[in-house]
Amino acid sequence: MALSKAAWSELGLTPRWQRRGIAAGANEAEAKTAAPEVRGDVPAVVPALHSALPSEMVTLDWSGLQAAVRQCTRCALHETRTQGVLGVGDLKADWLIIGEAPGADEDRLGEPFVGQAGKLLDAMLAGIGLKRGEGVYIANVLKSRPPGNRDPQPEEVAACAPYLERQIALIQPRIILALGRFAAQTLLLTETPIGRLRGKVHTYRGVPLVVTYHPAYLLRNPADKAKVWEDLRLAVRTMTAAGQAQ
Repeated sequence: MALSKAAWSELGLTPRWQRRGIAAGANEAEAKTAAPEVRGDVPAVVPALHSALPSEMVTLDWSGLQAAVRQCTRCALHETRTQGVLGVGDLKADWLIIGEAPGADEDRLGEPFVGQAGKLLDAMLAGIGLKRGEGVYIANVLKSRPPGNRDPQPEEVAACAPYLERQIALIQPRIILALGRFAAQTLLLTETPIGRLRGKVHTYRGVPLVVTYHPAYLLRNPADKAKVWEDLRLAVRTMTAAGQAQ
């Protein structure tokens, strides 16, 4: 069910989002008349991050993948991190949420999206009838924290990409929600600004992908919360349309 205004107030982001709540039982007429449109500045079907997984990762199950991330030395970030952060949630999730990289809290606790950004993400999910761990899996492009939360480097992305690709293969999500510029541009192999990527449906390996702003950005720029709500509603409509097509 939709999150209450009181809960939003606790986050300091009391929104106008609730005036047209959308949850698991969203208005069917709206879903039918507002089907997603695939268009934009990047191809509707984008190439994978890498053409093939390293042979040692092709057959990894979840326990093997977790161990591989925990022991990873594929890039220099293993020298400064506390631990590798694979992800958290439903291993057969319909919704895959992908962010940038672990921050200080995530590096310490071993779970993505904790702290204030994590609370806001949970609130965003609640607003569309979702809950962390129930039909939702949350991950990052990078599994190790960059020092000082700096932007990830290309060689770090290349080192971590196989882990994310294996996660996607194991989960087989019905939709991907890319949070923030870095995750969106990495998954879509583009330098197109996030403002031009959001508001439309892309695909990654045949999976619908919707782009929106990162919760950490939204905490700094609460005026953009209405845009995020639009993106979340687009993602829900995309899921509804996919279900009707089956």
